[in-house]
Amino acid sequence: MARTIMLVEDEAPIREMLKIVLEQSGFVVTEAEDFDIALEKMVEPYPDLILLDWMLPGGSGVQLARKFKEHEFTRDIPVIILTARGEEDDKIRGLDSGADDYITKPFSPKELVARIKAVMRRVTPTAKEEPISFSGLVLDPISHRVSANGDSVEMGPTEFKLLHFFMTHAERVYSREQLLDNVWGTNVYVEDRTVDVHIRRLRKAIDLHGHDKMIQTVRGSGYRFSVK
Repeated sequence: MARTIMLVEDEAPIREMLKIVLEQSGFVVTEAEDFDIALEKMVEPYPDLILLDWMLPGGSGVQLARKFKEHEFTRDIPVIILTARGEEDDKIRGLDSGADDYITKPFSPKELVARIKAVMRRVTPTAKEEPISFSGLVLDPISHRVSANGDSVEMGPTEFKLLHFFMTHAERVYSREQLLDNVWGTNVYVEDRTVDVHIRRLRKAIDLHGHDKMIQTVRGSGYRFSVK
């Protein structure tokens, strides 16, 4: 099934050009020309990705990204912001809004499509439908629930993504940098030690039945999820 992209861009010539590029790459495109129309059109079936311009009539793309990320049914949809703003502070603002990537104009159609596919690849593992289970620790990607020996486990969204990545890549060692790329994304400005903080939180969340021991520190290399 073709992936759907919501394209939010107020300049008609640019919007038409982007639509042609995306459709030629096999995507189905829905369009919105301003802030309010984008909100109105964000209904089921929801798009697989949102591509939005920073400057929009009625509000900014950053504000729109925040609204989507606050809503229960749209918060997991990846967002890419398009902008002529190239300053680092602007990039950080865009990513802090919850955007998954930030593309500075001008850009080539090939770069845009490559970045879209890269973001979609990063979020695809979370969309796998089958629950994953190791020694009584169960993660259900669809209901977004985790249980340990039948007991419900509460954790934050980053810890959930981290656990999902570990459980789908068991017995492999990942450095902090690799975990940042795979869980946070390659364009997120966070320090390596951020991984340590979330590892501690994750271990604490699943320690009731000793499952925290599955997340092993490999000295000098990083972390590994293992039942051994």
